Amino acid sequence: MAKFLRLIIVVLIRTNWRKMFVVGAILTICSVVIQISSLPYPLNQWILPRTTKISSYKHLNTATHLIENHPLSVQDARAIASLNYSANLNHSAVISNEQQRVSRRRRRKHHMESTMDTPPSPPYIVRKLPDHLRHVLSLTPDEALAFAKREIENAPIVSEDPELYTPLFRNISTFKRSYEWMEYILKVYIYQEGNRPIFHDPHLIGIYASEGWFMKLMEENRQFVTKDPEKAHLFYLPYSARQLKSALYVPNSHNLRPLSIFLRDYVNMLAEKYPFWNRTHGSNHFLVACHDWGPYTLKEHEELITNTIKVICNADASEGIFKAGKDVSLPETLVKNPRRTHRNLGGKRVSQRPILAFYAGHMHGRVRPILFKYWSDKDEDMRIYGALPNRVSRNMSYTEHMKSSKYCVCPMGYEVNSPRIVEAIYYECVPVIIADGFVLPFDDVLNWNAFSVIVAEKDIPKLKEILLAIPLRQYLTMQTNVKMLQKHFLWNAKSVRYDLFHFILHSIWNSRLKQIQIPQPS
Repeated sequence: MAKFLRLIIVVLIRTNWRKMFVVGAILTICSVVIQISSLPYPLNQWILPRTTKISSYKHLNTATHLIENHPLSVQDARAIASLNYSANLNHSAVISNEQQRVSRRRRRKHHMESTMDTPPSPPYIVRKLPDHLRHVLSLTPDEALAFAKREIENAPIVSEDPELYTPLFRNISTFKRSYEWMEYILKVYIYQEGNRPIFHDPHLIGIYASEGWFMKLMEENRQFVTKDPEKAHLFYLPYSARQLKSALYVPNSHNLRPLSIFLRDYVNMLAEKYPFWNRTHGSNHFLVACHDWGPYTLKEHEELITNTIKVICNADASEGIFKAGKDVSLPETLVKNPRRTHRNLGGKRVSQRPILAFYAGHMHGRVRPILFKYWSDKDEDMRIYGALPNRVSRNMSYTEHMKSSKYCVCPMGYEVNSPRIVEAIYYECVPVIIADGFVLPFDDVLNWNAFSVIVAEKDIPKLKEILLAIPLRQYLTMQTNVKMLQKHFLWNAKSVRYDLFHFILHSIWNSRLKQIQIPQPS
């Protein structure tokens, strides 16, 4: 071993390193040339690859797709496969960067206003008049409404529609045509007068949130709102009944007259400042009020209570203030979190709904004490409570009860409406409505018998009998209809076709159309 090491040292000492460097360089160059000549693709085409026409929206995933569409050689395919591998690495890097950006956006989400816990709705598409109907835009507002009314009365027959579920509607052909004409021509003028908080201040939380959500979405809307009152078909009085009560009502006074006087003076100011109220005595004006006191705060102004289109939750036809066919029944929606209006949406399958009927709530008004008297703790199938007891809520929450029940009882309270109707729709529970004199929301277009049970107050003692008499097949149909109905009762951050905002606006539009007389041919 020692001799071998001495030999190596002698060789290293005697070696001419300059000659060795030259020989090494020559060997390296020869090796590179040999490797290049053996490549499956010419070197110049690696640097400047041949142009292959590939659709820009398709991924370069495999050589197979290109071979099928372009006559490439096997060597070409191998080269492209190699390129694919590099492209996929780059694509993965892009995806990783994008995921990081999405993650950062999600972390910031709780600092930003959001009204959804579901995927965002598609952007609203403005429907424009067909070319042969463009002349309608040159008509006066009343002439345009008369033209639209005639078109609606002669609506083409519609049997199916991708956005609408036919069994929910009284006449889907008429509704669809009316809705389209609303999209085509409707313009609303919003009075700018009035200071916050009573005016232009939408309150988006609680059982009276419907009036606030409508105000918010109406004032943000660019399609229906016009700045030119001469072009308007409708005029909106943008006040909040809830904010009016909070600002002006003296607690425990039981006196609503100051609120009524305030609204009277507001309308008189508008009538003096503008000509639009006096032209129709307020019949083309509308207000939106969900608070129970909404109808009662209008009494000091005769035209306000008689002529104006009242969009109110307290739609009680028996009191003489709400006029069925002219006024609009506004759904009462309980909003707990305006950033997550779709929270807990959906329900269980029918096989996972062991409870026949459920109700829990305060025992006020004329109906609920009767319901409690006949059905509280009387029958295991009828889960009727006052406030949900702690012993019960520990095992199953209020929401879970609704999702686990076939029918959800919605009795009136002090007034006819109840947020439980919309809650039942959200949780896919067939609503059982008990409120004599209540005009149901959107009754002009929806067939409530298709997805709800309406029980007269006098029939409360027979409630279980009525529900058990409904055949299973009919119940399954009703429950399916409730699911299909949901989208028409949803508040969206940005309003979309056929949602709750548009359904309310269509009912107002429909009421205005009823005022229009179509000229008869002479």
